[in-house]
Amino acid sequence: MESAQSPAHAIAQYDVVIIGAGPSGSVAASLLHQQGKKVLVLEKQAFPRFSIGESLLPCCMQMLDEANMLDAVNNAGFQFKNGAAFNANGRSTHFDFTDKFTPGPGTTFQVERGSFDKLLADTAIEQGVEIRFGDTVEAIDLSADPLLSIVDKQGIPYQVQARYLLDASGFGRVLPRLLDLERPSDLPSRTAIFTHIDDHIDEIELADYQFDRNKILISVHPDNRDIWYWLIPFSNGRCSLGVVGEPHLLGDIGDDLESVLMRLVNEEPRLKQLLAKAKVVRPCARLEGYSANVSTLATNKFALLGNAGEFLDPVFSSGVTIAMQSASMAAKCVVKQLNGQEVDWQVDYAAPLMLGVDTFRTYVQAWYDGRFQDVIFFEAPNPKIKQMICSILAGYAWDQNNPFVTESERRLNMIVELCK
Repeated sequence: MESAQSPAHAIAQYDVVIIGAGPSGSVAASLLHQQGKKVLVLEKQAFPRFSIGESLLPCCMQMLDEANMLDAVNNAGFQFKNGAAFNANGRSTHFDFTDKFTPGPGTTFQVERGSFDKLLADTAIEQGVEIRFGDTVEAIDLSADPLLSIVDKQGIPYQVQARYLLDASGFGRVLPRLLDLERPSDLPSRTAIFTHIDDHIDEIELADYQFDRNKILISVHPDNRDIWYWLIPFSNGRCSLGVVGEPHLLGDIGDDLESVLMRLVNEEPRLKQLLAKAKVVRPCARLEGYSANVSTLATNKFALLGNAGEFLDPVFSSGVTIAMQSASMAAKCVVKQLNGQEVDWQVDYAAPLMLGVDTFRTYVQAWYDGRFQDVIFFEAPNPKIKQMICSILAGYAWDQNNPFVTESERRLNMIVELCK
C-alpha cells in the first residue's frame, strides 16, 4: 500500500520527516502521528523487501503496543517465539523468556522481515501516516530547519522541509554518510553469510535432541567458539539460517556463498543432523563489517534511530529492539521540542538509549571472548541470576532495576568466576 499523495513542486512543510520505513521509522511515524504531528516518511526501497533481524525480542511488543500495531502483528500468522535455545558440542540449554526478572511481555514472534516490515508500514499508512516509497534522499541542509533534497521513483527531484528530522534508514545510514558522522566500531569486523531454507526438520528422527520451533537456536562451532550459527524457524516450514565469524575464520569465502555456508553447517554435528534434508530457497547473501558507530546520535535538528546510529552484532537479535526503543524514546523528545519545551538531546535521548545499547554490548563482547558462553552453558545456574540474564536476552536492557543492566560488566564477571 502506498500513499496516494504525489510530491508537490513547492517546498512542502512537515513537522517531522523520517528517512526509512522499517520498524523504527514506522513506529516513530505512528507515535508522532498519534500526537497530531504532520509526518512524512521517505523510503528508498519498494516493500516488501528482504532484511535480516528476523527473531524479535519480547520487549518489542511494548513499542508495537504503543504504536497501536500490536493487533496487526498478533493476527498476522507469524511464528510464536518464547525463548532462545543454545547448542555447543552436544550440550544444550535454553532460556524461557516468560521466566524473567523484568515485568512485561515474555513472548513475541519470529518473522520474515519482508512481510513484517510491510505490515508495520501498511498499518502506519492506515493510521494516516504519509509514506513515499521509491524516494531517495540526496542531500540535507541544516543551516535552518532541515531541508531535504530528494529524487522520487520517476527520477524527479524535489525538496521538503521539516521542523525535525529522524534517520531510520538502518544499514543505509543516510545521515551518517551525508553529514560525515561515521565512526569506527569498537567491535572487530565480522562477516555474516545467510539464506532461507525449507528446513524439513519434522522429517528428521532426533533420538537425543528435541528441536523447538518456538525458539531461535544459536549454535557454536565445535572447534572455534568465535563462529556461531543462527537458525530461526518461521511459521511456513522455513527457517532463516546464518553463520557469523571474523572473515579469516570462515575460510576462503569467494563467490559460492552457499557452499561456504553449508560447509560450515556440516562442521557442527547437531546442526548437520537437523538440516540433513534442508533445501536452500533463496540466494545466499553476506553482510561484512556490519558493526558501526557515529560521532553524534542527536541534536536539536536530527536524531538517529536504530542501526542508523549504532549496530552491534546479530548474536542476541538486539537490532530491531534497539530500533523500536530508539523510535519510542526519540518520538517523546520530538513531541516535547515541537511543543516548545526544552530538550537536551544528549541527556534526554542519547544517554538513556545508550544505557541499553551498552548493556547489550557487554554481553556481545563477552559472548565472543567466551565468558558469556561459559555462563550460558553452566549446568547449575542460580535461578534468580538466570532470570536477570533472561530479561536482557528478552530485550529488557533498559531496566535499571536489574543489576545486570546497571552494573553489567561487574555482575557478569562475578558470575563468570562463580561458574568456574
